[in-house]
Amino acid sequence: MSSTPPADDTLDLHLPEDFLALFGNAGPVGTDHAGTDHAGTGAAPAGQDLLDRVADWGPAPTPAGVFHLVPVRVERDVPLVARWMNDPAVAAYWELTGPQSVTEDHVRAQLTGDGRSVPCVGVLDGVPMSYWEIYRADLDPLARYCPVRPHDTGIHLLIGADADRGQGIGTTLIRTVTGLVLDGRPACTRVLAEPDVRNTPSVAAFLGAGFRFAAEVDLPAKRAALLVRERTAPESP
Repeated sequence: MSSTPPADDTLDLHLPEDFLALFGNAGPVGTDHAGTDHAGTGAAPAGQDLLDRVADWGPAPTPAGVFHLVPVRVERDVPLVARWMNDPAVAAYWELTGPQSVTEDHVRAQLTGDGRSVPCVGVLDGVPMSYWEIYRADLDPLARYCPVRPHDTGIHLLIGADADRGQGIGTTLIRTVTGLVLDGRPACTRVLAEPDVRNTPSVAAFLGAGFRFAAEVDLPAKRAALLVRERTAPESP
């Protein structure tokens, strides 16, 4: 049995069908890495999302260079992201190996959804080097497995090149993106992550970026470490 974090000041949100209907008509549904469906239903109006316009969050200076979250464009970005997905170190946790169409279907499901999940390429000093999904955890099936608060925002990521892994860049960028989320989403009080518990480098990177371990949670295709960064948490040095 999985443990869950204390229920203090949280909302255990199970998404009723009538609530989901407020966000659009039925449409394509995608599958998150390791089987978490979060694409949503219906199509968001062009340029809009349920995450306070990720595209407008702007670049951020980091010790590694200037970083920018750039929402994915299929024709421009999917070939590169698909190549990353077929790297064995990535494939072990994302489970999106295969032809480019596998990644394209995964990305399009989010782009044609209701805007609750925004796929992005992370660009560092002008070079695409990582893939991110910023998503509404309170509107995600994750909320069926652990307590969430309204406007909780989740992060999925992968670092594309082997040379960029294990150098502390992941921790730096997680801290940066967390800051962008909290600055760009005033209603959000927590940022969540749920990496596979076996993915110790990812767990360590989030902990190094100021997240705390809350629980182990059994999700449909993995046992996840639920990691939480409170808006009021002190920044890691």
